[in-house]
Amino acid sequence: MLGVNTRILNRRNWLRSTAAGLSLAGLTSGVEGANGPFRHPLGVQLYTVRNVIGKAEDETLRRIAEIGYTELETTGRDNLDTLAPLFEKYKLKPVSTHMDAALITGKWPDEKPHPSLAQAIETVKKHGVQYLVFPYLPPPERGDAEGYRKLADKLNEAGRQCHAAGLTFCYHNHAFEFAGARGQRPIDIFHERLDKKLVNFELDLFWVSVAGLDPVQVLKDYKGRAPLLHLKDKLAGAPVQFDEKVSKETFQEVGSGSLNFPAILKAAESSGVKHYFVEQDQTPGDPVDSLAKSYRYLRGLTV
Repeated sequence: MLGVNTRILNRRNWLRSTAAGLSLAGLTSGVEGANGPFRHPLGVQLYTVRNVIGKAEDETLRRIAEIGYTELETTGRDNLDTLAPLFEKYKLKPVSTHMDAALITGKWPDEKPHPSLAQAIETVKKHGVQYLVFPYLPPPERGDAEGYRKLADKLNEAGRQCHAAGLTFCYHNHAFEFAGARGQRPIDIFHERLDKKLVNFELDLFWVSVAGLDPVQVLKDYKGRAPLLHLKDKLAGAPVQFDEKVSKETFQEVGSGSLNFPAILKAAESSGVKHYFVEQDQTPGDPVDSLAKSYRYLRGLTV
């Protein structure tokens, strides 16, 4: 009888401690700032695999899916009509597309007929893409403050057309936008002149860091205006510069460089980022291997 009573008492104690633990877990799980694993869906910007996907579309997309990525951001060179069946086959959702900048600027390299913005919008909508992104302003087209104001007006018009079609239009940064005195930089002109209801931002935190800024602070500055994020790491000790002429080694797999990704991802969540795309412009070897390394690091993080 003594043994039975002891077992009953031990069971009651275990139940009390378990209930207390569950109660505490219930209280802490909803506390703002509580740590947890990074579990947002992760995507790939297909520019990363531009040198291999054309030779092996099926294999490249299969490997990306097998890593665990579920979303994609395509480029202007990717043919959505051709790739769509493979996206469906491997359950990869094309969330965003980097458009050809000339659709906005009108500065095509030749005189042959080119698609209009309306046609581009129709194409991405057909494939379920939610975001259309202005990706890059070539150096010859970068000018003075007035030039950036005119570009901002064109971006607003593009945003209006996208908004009318049910899409979200974004501007993707590099480092040049952060050059100059504060208040007069291209990014300041865009921040002030772009219509918040029509044009959002896709923040590329690598280029933010190359320009010498703190990615966490920039995420806070653009709270509510940056639904898309590019994740890639930067070599420790890389110099501050305001152009794209960085060494190949400056581009690192996420978690292999100098950026503080736990702090970045925590700030991104607070700032309203909706989609996270891993991108690595240059890789030391197979770009899909680099994507796998970045994925493993991100999935192992607690933020």
